[in-house]
Amino acid sequence: MGEKAGVIDRLVEELTKLPGIGPKSAERIAHFLLSGDRSHATRLAEALQAVAARVRPCRECFTLTDREVCEICSDPRRDAGVVCVVETPRDVTSFERAGNFRGLYHVLGGRLAPLDGIGPDRLTFTPLVERVKRGGVREVILATSPTLEGDGTALYAADVLAGSGAAVTRLARGLPSGASLELANAQMLADALDGRRAF
Repeated sequence: MGEKAGVIDRLVEELTKLPGIGPKSAERIAHFLLSGDRSHATRLAEALQAVAARVRPCRECFTLTDREVCEICSDPRRDAGVVCVVETPRDVTSFERAGNFRGLYHVLGGRLAPLDGIGPDRLTFTPLVERVKRGGVREVILATSPTLEGDGTALYAADVLAGSGAAVTRLARGLPSGASLELANAQMLADALDGRRAF
């Protein structure tokens, strides 16, 4: 009995390491997996093993894939002349869910955070520059988070891409659609004014 309790406790402990899963949720998930039909637990374990064994960064854009080159990079219908630079593979998923970007991506693998020891050498800036210098890239869209670290990362990327021949742009910032001006903070309003365009 003690050994079983240890295995269950380990499962709960591992589940609490997942984002958004607290101790109570982890217990609920563990008991769901162990109650009745255990095929859910078996299929989940098989899926996790397959992901751990086969998923790796794409050779071109560094998003996660089970191929050498991801589906997006190998899709001839995508515009290879436009590259959107994002921080994580999750950002690629967000853009793809929106469904209106038809270019390619480049995943940096995070953002510059010198206080946490994350400098340019820990991110994929060198492959990005090499990719642009190979030719064919007309525009690089810097789509890093609108935070101090994200802005610093975008500024560094713009600097290393200067003189590459590609236009370097940044995502627009400001008021979200449907938002009330009274709910906007000063930075949102400043960004909206700076990013205004002709009507």
